[in-house]
Amino acid sequence: MIRTRARPSPLARTPGGAPNIPARRGFQINHKLAAFGVAALVAAAAFAAIQLFGDPSAAGPRRIVELAPTDAAASAPTIAFSDASDSASGMAQYDLSELPQADGSGAEIGEIDSNGELRVAVVDSAESAAAPRRNVAPLPRAPLAGLTEAGPNGPLPIVGPNGRNSLQAYARPFTPQQGKPMIAIVIGGLGFNARATTQAIEELPPEVTLSFVPYAQNLQSWIDRARANGHEVMLELPMEPFDPDADDTGPQTLLASAPAQQNVSRLERLLSSGAGYFGVTNYQGARFATSAQASQPVVQALRRRGLGFISSGIGQRTALTVEAQRAGLPTTAADRIIDARREADAIDDQLLNLEALALQNQSAIGAGFAYPVTMEQVGRWTRDVTTRGYQLAPASAVLNARAARR
Repeated sequence: MIRTRARPSPLARTPGGAPNIPARRGFQINHKLAAFGVAALVAAAAFAAIQLFGDPSAAGPRRIVELAPTDAAASAPTIAFSDASDSASGMAQYDLSELPQADGSGAEIGEIDSNGELRVAVVDSAESAAAPRRNVAPLPRAPLAGLTEAGPNGPLPIVGPNGRNSLQAYARPFTPQQGKPMIAIVIGGLGFNARATTQAIEELPPEVTLSFVPYAQNLQSWIDRARANGHEVMLELPMEPFDPDADDTGPQTLLASAPAQQNVSRLERLLSSGAGYFGVTNYQGARFATSAQASQPVVQALRRRGLGFISSGIGQRTALTVEAQRAGLPTTAADRIIDARREADAIDDQLLNLEALALQNQSAIGAGFAYPVTMEQVGRWTRDVTTRGYQLAPASAVLNARAARR
């Protein structure tokens, strides 16, 4: 805005009586308004340029993984997301469950700034992103015709009229390569934690075998989802541990001291919780595995129903495994619990031990749980294990190969 300065009348005089004739002055510019006008023009030009050429900083997908508080908030307290909803009243309006969850690479922390506000920035780096999965052919949806019968609590697996059984029908197809040792990984404890189960199903290679807790809600949906992503599935049978107070195995636990009829009834209840598994594995069971009397009717029932059995963490030669072999039940044992210590280096060491065992014995099976660190390390290991001359195999393939050598 430009304006002229008012001049005094030519008749006005100074106190001395002389006419007050001011010197002529030019136009005066209001610098604040001019600066504002220039800023507006620059902003308009920038907006037009972005519309025409695009925003160069917007290229590529980006998320957030770490927080960068301002200097004013550097000394502010930090809180975990899990505590945020109970902290300030102003946070109640945010649904923190919608924010990304920790993936094992670092804790997710919010910053309270000097104004008492929760400041969150989420960035995703290439290093933390999951490796892209190749296209995977889904396994057939279960149950397959002729492989179940009605039970008191749901469908039970049976051997079909043509002799086909669940071990054959629901195992992931696999063709061994001559001269390459096989290594199988079983990730268990799935079905309770939706996020961990989803991660195992969608991010681990389809050759990794997944085992599910029979008490999980919507178990069949989880099994269907796993098989749709190419994973073969096992069902976990809760068995009596040495310390039941320390290890809660649930109401359908198979007991070392229970009558055969009770254990078989519980077994059938567990087996009817879902369909599509090729075999079973134990959950706990150190005490149950010591009793031949308790084990015998259970393994015989499993054989009649056409299932396989892979034991884990109870020893290679127990009454349970001996009775399974006597009954003709296809059975083997995991060679290592890979995450007995939930540390990345310890898990890597166990995976290397599996490689050594596979070289020595033609095959190896590692078992672990769906801990974030376990799935992270297994995912990394599977990316290049084949380049070292091994085959990543489903657990059913190792079970069958070992049975054929007996």
